[in-house]
Amino acid sequence: MGEGPRSPLRHRAFAVFYAGRLVSLLGSAMTPVALAFAVLGSSRSPTDLGVVLAAGIVPLLAFLLVGGAVGDRFPRNRVLRLSNLGAGAAQLVAATILLTGNYSLAALAVTEFLGGVCTAFTTPVLRGIVPQIVPAESLRQANSLLATGRNITKVAGPAVAGVLVGTVGGGWAIAADGVSFVLAALLYQAITLPPAEHTVQDSVLHSVRTGWRQFWRIPWLWRVVTAFTVYNIVFTGGWLVLGPGIAQDTIGAAGWGVVLSVRAVGALLSGLVMYRLAPRRLLPMGLVSAALTVLPLIALGLHAGFAVLAGSTFVAGFCAGVMSVAWDTTMQENIPGHLLSRMAAFDDFGSYAGIPLGELLAGPLGAAFGAPQVVLVGGIAIAVAALCPLRSPAVRALRHPPVRVP
Repeated sequence: MGEGPRSPLRHRAFAVFYAGRLVSLLGSAMTPVALAFAVLGSSRSPTDLGVVLAAGIVPLLAFLLVGGAVGDRFPRNRVLRLSNLGAGAAQLVAATILLTGNYSLAALAVTEFLGGVCTAFTTPVLRGIVPQIVPAESLRQANSLLATGRNITKVAGPAVAGVLVGTVGGGWAIAADGVSFVLAALLYQAITLPPAEHTVQDSVLHSVRTGWRQFWRIPWLWRVVTAFTVYNIVFTGGWLVLGPGIAQDTIGAAGWGVVLSVRAVGALLSGLVMYRLAPRRLLPMGLVSAALTVLPLIALGLHAGFAVLAGSTFVAGFCAGVMSVAWDTTMQENIPGHLLSRMAAFDDFGSYAGIPLGELLAGPLGAAFGAPQVVLVGGIAIAVAALCPLRSPAVRALRHPPVRVP
């Protein structure tokens, strides 16, 4: 264990960045609930909602690697500012469409598409900018604060959205999200970054190709990313698709809602603990924690009662939070700054690409073999996938404080 942490909030640039993230995350956490009710209220068509949601995911996957290259080529505060302004404009247009009663599936799909493009440029920059605004010894604390803020907004956002939807309508909640993006962009305007040690001069597409080659030259990175691509495929299908059906037959819908809330509480607590905890083997600890996130899947597969499922879900939420902080910190400590956004983009691409595949496979597998059996086997597969990178000496050799890659 290390000495007591020095708050990253004492650094002005991080404090401004953190405020911008909280504002933006709170708005974004409201959108899923607001958008779902707004579209269904206007169209009465679940198909329309599916089209609108897909319109946001497709460009995220299509442009994510380009976004990583842009984040390594241009000043990251500028990329953040422009991408947030673009996302804010898209959400404000969507809100206007809904609030004026001029519902159009095509128009809403276009706004969500543009928002997805902006997210593709925002996401890789977020991890890349943190090492530029806090010293290396404060990275873990900074990531813990960011994780805590993210989890708070995940709890508060849907609740605020529910109130807005029930009182003034979902369009106003989407408008609030648009305003939150604009406010975040204004805050990012105040961030001053130090001069970059390396300037990427290649074209964006060439930067993507060179980033791909660099990705495979960092053994610990591609091993963990590959493992978590498998993780996301299996977990998405087991927990998000098959889990509610199993819960309906065992603990009921109300019990499932409580279980999801308990998971959020565990994740929130993990950020507070990781702020204080300073293990030397940060990534191995994160991987072991990731393996423990399978406990609620195993509980579902074995038809465990409410108490066991809720307890295991709390542990899983806590462990997922530990892995998140450990992974972000490990990447920031061990990947050169001029590569960080591209490497984060490859990491995120593997995560996002696995989600639709898991969603598509879960239903047929559950129908063929039984949902509890698929979830149970999936839980075991996730644990194996999470622990597999520990077989690599490159993963086991990583230490905190950092060991830089060449």
